[in-house]
Amino acid sequence: MGLDHYVNTFGVACKKQFGEKLKKLTIDAKFTCPNRDGTLGKGGCTYCNVASFSYEHGTELSIPEQLNKGRERFAGRTSKYIAYFQAYTSTYDEYQVLKAKYDEAVIDPDIVGLCVGTRPDCVSDDVIELLVGYQERGIEVWLELGLQSASDKTLKRINRGHTMADYVDTVTRARARGIKVCTHLILGLPGEEHQDYLNSLQSVLNAGVDGLKLHPLHIVEGSTMAKAWRSDRIALLSIEDYAFSVGEMIRFTPKDIIFHRVTAYAKKPMLLAPDWCGYRWNGLVAIVDDLKEKGGQGSYLISKLKMT
Repeated sequence: MGLDHYVNTFGVACKKQFGEKLKKLTIDAKFTCPNRDGTLGKGGCTYCNVASFSYEHGTELSIPEQLNKGRERFAGRTSKYIAYFQAYTSTYDEYQVLKAKYDEAVIDPDIVGLCVGTRPDCVSDDVIELLVGYQERGIEVWLELGLQSASDKTLKRINRGHTMADYVDTVTRARARGIKVCTHLILGLPGEEHQDYLNSLQSVLNAGVDGLKLHPLHIVEGSTMAKAWRSDRIALLSIEDYAFSVGEMIRFTPKDIIFHRVTAYAKKPMLLAPDWCGYRWNGLVAIVDDLKEKGGQGSYLISKLKMT
């Protein structure tokens, strides 16, 4: 049995809503980041090199061309897609610029959804209203917020440039207007351990959330953390420890929350460590094995209810 048997996955949720699993077509719309352009700082987050997770990073293709290229990769697997503005901070520009870029994507007749990845401190009320407009047109809209950790101490350590309070404010404003929020959390950040991951999860659940993305920390070339890793100053999670922590987080998550992702991988030579993050299926198989043995999403919550 696969992950769908134990977890409320994005694929299953899409199939219920659209009759098939949607694929996200990643878009690099040439946005930058306030943590790179000098507004908040330079150099970005200590773990970051966006090329490790953006398939189209650095492309000269237009948005329609990127959509067509992405569609070719999934030929025959689906007929509907989500336009995923993934690279850097995809709400970090003037309103009219954002609208023009989003419009370029959603005008495609195969696009039924819009997913916008950004930072918690870069979502103005105007951006929220813009997203509401797409949703009112029947487009599936998700606002993806890169939180990474609910600990302000950790956020400062990794040079995020925002606080947990910024996150709570944005989530509150977005969800009040009916915009669904998917939150990113990274496991294995320096100074954090298993209980910290559970604390971050609980803080996110308390703030209100519709979806989650979980990632293992992996060291990529070009990041600040790469220097610390080469000096043996960063300890990374083993695949066993990652699967255990993810499994526990899933079991503590209510069943109505949608998991968009529970692991991630990067390709060498961009990936430096850990080696298990270089293979697409390793982490997923380990997580499924853990869920099979100990229970799936929401099972701890159900157990507590039975006890009371």
